[in-house]
Amino acid sequence: MMKGRAIAALFAAATIVAACSTHQSGASFVPQSNVMTTKLGDDMTIDVTMPKNTVGEELPGEGIGSLHSAFWGATLGGYTQQTYSQALGFPPGTKLTIRNLSKNTAHTLDVVAEIKGRPAKFPDSPKLSQTPAGKGILGVGYASGIIKPGGSVSVTLSKPGTYLVGCFFHYKDGMHDVFVVSKTAKPGVQATPMPKGTSSPTSYPTSGSGGSGW
Repeated sequence: MMKGRAIAALFAAATIVAACSTHQSGASFVPQSNVMTTKLGDDMTIDVTMPKNTVGEELPGEGIGSLHSAFWGATLGGYTQQTYSQALGFPPGTKLTIRNLSKNTAHTLDVVAEIKGRPAKFPDSPKLSQTPAGKGILGVGYASGIIKPGGSVSVTLSKPGTYLVGCFFHYKDGMHDVFVVSKTAKPGVQATPMPKGTSSPTSYPTSGSGGSGW
């Protein structure tokens, strides 16, 4: 009888883990290569892996933080291809998924401008759009359109360059980043993670050492 109960308990636990693995923070996830931390309830966080060729977006205060990049001379936040906010870097030709990691908040990824190099000077009030534009190709004028919580869109990185990107709704809340499309591109150093077990997101950005995004 005890053995039967133990097996039943293990089966129930496995079922819960399976359910959690397919729906985190309102988004569905698949087996992936980079690690992402997400909250489960008020006092628990777990590490979830990001899909390959995926950019996750979320308000910095929801958990992915922000950082001042000495390399880019700017504060970056709200976008990651690993775990926490960082400069983004992918090779040309990548078909990218932009995934909204927020549970209740819509976001966008708009190209604010193309720059030739450092520093990354983000304009104070750029013209952003909540309507899709750019025909699915990342470049000047691209806009993802509204990505609902847990939703995603695809974009092709066919144009090498260095782009400033931001969220239509939360640009002034720190959701802006540097996006490098180059054969030598790689993600920058990540923001310092929020403490695990935090009952609610802090109201200020975390800080970390600057990354190049190259």
